[in-house]
Amino acid sequence: MTEPKTNTLEVPSGILYYDVREAEASGAPILLMIGSPMDASGFTDLAGRFGDRTVVTYDPRGIGRSKRTDGAVESTPEQHADDLHQLITVLGGGPVDIFASSGGAVNGLALVARHPEQVRTLVAHEPPAAQQLPDREQALAAVADIRRTYEREGFGPAMAKFIAVTSLRGEIPADFADQAVPSPADLGMPTEDDGSRDDPLFGQNIMTCTHYEHDFEALRAATTRVVVGVGAESEGEMAYRAGVAVAERLGTEPVIFPSHHGGFLDGEFGMKGEPDAFAVTLRGILAE
Repeated sequence: MTEPKTNTLEVPSGILYYDVREAEASGAPILLMIGSPMDASGFTDLAGRFGDRTVVTYDPRGIGRSKRTDGAVESTPEQHADDLHQLITVLGGGPVDIFASSGGAVNGLALVARHPEQVRTLVAHEPPAAQQLPDREQALAAVADIRRTYEREGFGPAMAKFIAVTSLRGEIPADFADQAVPSPADLGMPTEDDGSRDDPLFGQNIMTCTHYEHDFEALRAATTRVVVGVGAESEGEMAYRAGVAVAERLGTEPVIFPSHHGGFLDGEFGMKGEPDAFAVTLRGILAE
């Protein structure tokens, strides 16, 4: 695998930055690794474990190096899917394989529903598809409370509530908004509000991602092989439960990946997973 080459792509109301790690004489499809709000930097170690394949990573609109030029406050899964469609077109049209993490898994599912011909296999790891949960009303209300906290108090308090929700095992209580959570300081988060409201997670994607209604009829009819993954250590957490629910709607069983929601990370963003074992599981799925 060569060193990554950075490119840009103009899309409606935005400019995307993407990196291509080209493998010589590889007969396998391009492997696209996507996240949200995670940018390309989060896939550096995982990409390095697929040196026999051409790997492409990118920064979603409004995240990392990529820019939005429309002045919009939020980005939607539909917009991300259209961006991915144009990126795959520039890369040759596909079909590509995709590993999609978290919000990227939501966007990947939206892409397959719209353009299944561009994707051979989608591995959707722990999509936070809250609409599919049996406790969807409580989950969506908790997300809305996080967003209100961000708008009112800023990043630190919102992140404290986000961690409380995403690490909770089992159904989310209806009175979540009234429950005490750790202070931002106890979690190493900033306590002062810097006044900004453009955080990629809380400002741009948290509401649109979790509230997105997936087109399961289109997904079931797609030529794409869709595999839902969940982490062995995250059983009971919201993204795990949502992944199980999505797999059920697709008529499949989720694949258990090593570690947790960020199991492919090797210490990036302060999260240590099991990247070697994670890559082995992913490689096995893509080889089937």
